[in-house]
Amino acid sequence: MKVKRILKRIVFHTQKKLILTIAYFNHRLYMKFYVPLLEKQGMKFNGTPRYIGAHVEFDDFNLITLGERVVVSDHSHFLTHDYSITTAEIARGVIPKNDIALVRGIEVGDNVFIGKKSIIMPNTKIGNNIIIGAGAVVRGRIPDDSIVVGNPGVVVGKLSEQAEKWKKYMDSEYIRKD
Repeated sequence: MKVKRILKRIVFHTQKKLILTIAYFNHRLYMKFYVPLLEKQGMKFNGTPRYIGAHVEFDDFNLITLGERVVVSDHSHFLTHDYSITTAEIARGVIPKNDIALVRGIEVGDNVFIGKKSIIMPNTKIGNNIIIGAGAVVRGRIPDDSIVVGNPGVVVGKLSEQAEKWKKYMDSEYIRKD
């Protein structure tokens, strides 16, 4: 089983490298190749993601589900495993023969922006209409219409309220439309 997983990873990263250069020139074209590659690995999509950075790391693909219009910025990580259970067992005086991982899935809803270098922990369910700030470490359930920042990730506001504040910028020099 472990050998099969390693071989599957090697094939994935080889194929990803072939399409990686496209990302630097046209991210929409890159996504047309990258999403099917992720699906082939077992990732589930409930819609079409807007963008997944070229340097995003995914653990067990088959335990990750992404919704409609999801943006995942570069160098973010989706961790579906937690080996700290081995450390906890040793602290209890139980010496396991092998390392032990607690493996659980991740679900991301619709219209979610995940900022650069964020870490999404196992057993996390992110609702709809959410911004995860850059560098946030997110775990647990994140309710709809939230803004999450920090380590650990904390809900600091409602996206709908922030959108109202940003309306004043929509026709300004500060807006770039891609």
